[in-house]
Amino acid sequence: MSISAVKQQMDALVEELNQHTYNYYVLAMPTIADYEFDQKLEALAKLEQEHPEFADPNSPTQKVGGDITKNFVTVKHKWPMLSLGNTYNEQDLRDFDERTKKALGENFEYVCELKFDGLSMSLTYENGILVRAVTRGDGTQGDDVTANIKTIQTIPHRVKANDVPDLFEIRGEVFMHRAAFERLNSAREELGEVTYANPRNFASGTVKMQDSKEVRKRPLDCFLYALHSDKQLFKTHWESLQAVKKWGFNVCEHTKLAKNMDEVLDFITYWEEQRFKLGYDIDGIVIKVNSYAQQEELGFTAKSPRWAISYKYKAAEVQTVLEKVTYQVGRTGAVTPVANLKPVLLAGTTVKRATLHNADEIIRLDLHENDTVYVEKGGEIIPKIIKVNLDERKPNALPIAYVSNCPECGTALIRKEGEVAFYCPNDEGCPPQIVGKIQHFIGRKAMNIDGLGDETIEAFYQRGLVAHISDLYTLHEKADDLKNIERFGQKSIDNMLKGIEVSKQTPFEKLLFGLGIRYVGETVAKKLAKGLKNIDKLASASVEELIAVDEIGGRIAESIQDYFSKPEHLRQIELLKQAGLQFEVVETEMLLQSDKLKEKTFVISGVFEKHSREELKTIIEENGGKILSSISAKLNYLVAGDNMGPSKLEKANKLNVPLISEDELMALVAD
Repeated sequence: MSISAVKQQMDALVEELNQHTYNYYVLAMPTIADYEFDQKLEALAKLEQEHPEFADPNSPTQKVGGDITKNFVTVKHKWPMLSLGNTYNEQDLRDFDERTKKALGENFEYVCELKFDGLSMSLTYENGILVRAVTRGDGTQGDDVTANIKTIQTIPHRVKANDVPDLFEIRGEVFMHRAAFERLNSAREELGEVTYANPRNFASGTVKMQDSKEVRKRPLDCFLYALHSDKQLFKTHWESLQAVKKWGFNVCEHTKLAKNMDEVLDFITYWEEQRFKLGYDIDGIVIKVNSYAQQEELGFTAKSPRWAISYKYKAAEVQTVLEKVTYQVGRTGAVTPVANLKPVLLAGTTVKRATLHNADEIIRLDLHENDTVYVEKGGEIIPKIIKVNLDERKPNALPIAYVSNCPECGTALIRKEGEVAFYCPNDEGCPPQIVGKIQHFIGRKAMNIDGLGDETIEAFYQRGLVAHISDLYTLHEKADDLKNIERFGQKSIDNMLKGIEVSKQTPFEKLLFGLGIRYVGETVAKKLAKGLKNIDKLASASVEELIAVDEIGGRIAESIQDYFSKPEHLRQIELLKQAGLQFEVVETEMLLQSDKLKEKTFVISGVFEKHSREELKTIIEENGGKILSSISAKLNYLVAGDNMGPSKLEKANKLNVPLISEDELMALVAD
């Protein structure tokens, strides 16, 4: 056989096998027997071995799997994978549009994308080769699932294009086509195995399987929709989508460039009905500002970008019967009513419970015993009751009365003025609060103690080993008691004690979050740590001093004062201090290059040619200057770049704040 004939045969086998794979996985209509498929695959593999110069890097032979992963390695994202703000109505989109216009003026576009109901994934390529695939995780770090992701037919192992950067990251959504899901679920049912509730759960469970050869048997797909690299390769998101499509990535064809919000709404309306004709699930539409320069100008909140928003379609509602209302007590003492329902199928999931939020919601719904209710998911993990079918209400049915005492410890509930939730004030004696606080303390975003989990804390509490967070640091004195706990061997004990010891070096901001002070979330804890430096200053701070800290309001300030007014809390902090935990900020002193900008304040806005914003910020601070977050009459300079928001420019001109370019800034610090 001639060399050209060999190449033609290999190309033909690749094309044929890819078509059979599509028929089997996506259409769920196989046109060839498994044995025949495997024989053709084997023939291709043999030819590739004999003629590696003709081997296609995306050949079906490269997607067979076989790697075993016992533990997934946690990898930190180079660029955080933030979540998007959600909305379910047109007015919120109009408001988003108005905020965008206020910052950018009228000259901008949107890109509309389908919001896939799958598992977010980040793919990293070095020199064109796929080197890592990482799940979204908590947005900061996720699990390395490279071996499993390499089995997905539509994900390239190597990018052939010449214009790709040396290092780039591309993000997308791993999902399963509905036809494949139904076929695989039917097979599981025939084998007597537990079926999956929906394609998303099936896809998520598949990605976390340990054997990549088994993963290959479960057909997954992936749409890519976001490119990240150190260098800005394109001016717009739309340009980047067209480019990565040419590079060989699977980009959804149902994407639109919209000139205004009216065109966005037309796109949303169209897909609200047409989505059911797709072969995969979507739960909404993602809207992004197209220009990267304008995205940078709009910036981010602590949780999401200001230049994007997702519109979520409303889930179908179903009717069922309210059987009873029970109550859950959270770690902060908040008591949440839960509706226990007659099981009913909703959006592919069997629903047995629904949130009732608070006492006011029960009154608003006018809930009575054994009412027939309408339930929807509404984008929440736990479905919610939206209304009662009054025509089905039974005669003499009694209204649901909210409990007056804690269902766990019997303490009389309280509700502060202006708040909707009832609380159990017995935070030192109410079991779910005690356990919840300790579980929160050991959590990943707080102390992140290895070797400890929620179930372990529950077991320790039941056996009287822990009743406060400080008790964790005396567990090394209770070795004999620990050994008596079922399925808790010496190795587990050693790992746990090591994790507890290591946690003593956890930074103050995470420890502060771990204390579980009401309203003090992760971001607020960082602000307080940065503003007040240590626990003693925080404990003694007045309301005025607390409010002076960036983003701290009156409600948070009062909650902090209330926390530190309780002797038992101060006692816990003293015990934690004695154990050696970090109760003050360890600051690394910035090495000043000069004091040429001493006592000068700056705001940076826009996009710059020679420096990034972060670089300009560093230059200013290294020369004694201070960065402010907003424009005021006290501001000395506004460093202005391209595409600066018109509202900032207008305010600066009104207050006569001097505008300088990046070159003029560099001149200020030049020798």
